[in-house]
Amino acid sequence: MKKIVVTVAALILFLNVSKAQTDSTKYRKLKVDEVNFVTSYYHQDGQKSAVTGGIDDKKIGDEKLDDSGNSIDLQLSKIDKKNNKHIFGIELGVDVYSSASSDKIDPSTISSASSGDVRVSPSVSYLFENTKKNYTLGGGLSFSGEFDYTSIGANALFSKSSKDKNTEFSAKASVFLDTWKVILPIELRPGSPNFKYKQGDSAPRNSFNLALGLTQVINQRLQMSVLTDIGYQTGLLGTAYQRVYFGDNGNNAYSEKLPDNRFKLPIGLRANYFLGDRFILRGFYRYYTDSWKLTAHTAELEIPYKITPFMSIAPFYRFNTQSGVDYFKPYKGHMLSDKESYYTSDYDLSKFTSNLFGLNFRVTSANGVLGIKRLNTLEMRYSYYNRSTNLTSHLITLALKFK
Repeated sequence: MKKIVVTVAALILFLNVSKAQTDSTKYRKLKVDEVNFVTSYYHQDGQKSAVTGGIDDKKIGDEKLDDSGNSIDLQLSKIDKKNNKHIFGIELGVDVYSSASSDKIDPSTISSASSGDVRVSPSVSYLFENTKKNYTLGGGLSFSGEFDYTSIGANALFSKSSKDKNTEFSAKASVFLDTWKVILPIELRPGSPNFKYKQGDSAPRNSFNLALGLTQVINQRLQMSVLTDIGYQTGLLGTAYQRVYFGDNGNNAYSEKLPDNRFKLPIGLRANYFLGDRFILRGFYRYYTDSWKLTAHTAELEIPYKITPFMSIAPFYRFNTQSGVDYFKPYKGHMLSDKESYYTSDYDLSKFTSNLFGLNFRVTSANGVLGIKRLNTLEMRYSYYNRSTNLTSHLITLALKFK
């Protein structure tokens, strides 16, 4: 799969660059700005899978997951008669993953259909830059499809800079209209008690978001941003095949049940401080709250260091803590006698702390990287994640930019 995507990327690049060179005498022709290729590998381990009710057991609650992702992004642009810039984007993403926990939906099979899947996600975008009045307008459409889930998305954005370019306001509104194919644990088919959907039903999940940002250059060394991404979701927000076991109900399982709407409000503060020619301090803090009474604090620090004008490394660290929701209880922590309306044993909604450590390596050159003339930037990023629920993961990413 990776070889195919790389080959396609190279072919598109060659054809479009050749065309751009042929049309170089025609000043306002559409041309290729850049081609971005990203490939990544993600591996996760844990032992408290929500599919098996949060049982703390490596054999039963295995959370092992592997994901190989690839994406290619082609950006084309043209300048009109008024010197405004038009940017057109085409992107295709392909993820191939396997999940040990999903295979427990029907543990009697050697490998169920949902234990592994391919997700395909194409998108298109358009951006208009008015260089004279310092504003940008744009929008895009996206699609994502896999075995049990499809998503159709649309977005619109606006940004405006001050005359001196020291202040910028941005806003982006997006909507995702998603459809679940309801999959129930094998023992609950065709229906589950207290659950309105049956096996094979289609269920909606719609998300609406408004991201706002204000960036200010304080002085030559310091730049700060205030960010928020207000979100509202409605529809089937729980996962039908995730089990919940009640302490006073033997070994009988229920499907996870959560409210059918959720309001989210994160507020963030980002600061970049330039420590001379070689060091930059990049700090980020976010406070999160939602209508499920989950609160979280996230703090991140990244310190890029320029080895040469064209090469840099950047160690980074992120700490996160969250309160958990009232609907969460561990394996057999819920009681039917309590007559709870909503219930989950998904540790993603529990109280926990987490740490992320990583290193980013970047090489950039207008004359080409690794002897490849059109390869403008090569970037490699590795991160290690651990959570107090004994979940760990590794992620490695390679990004190439051709210009």
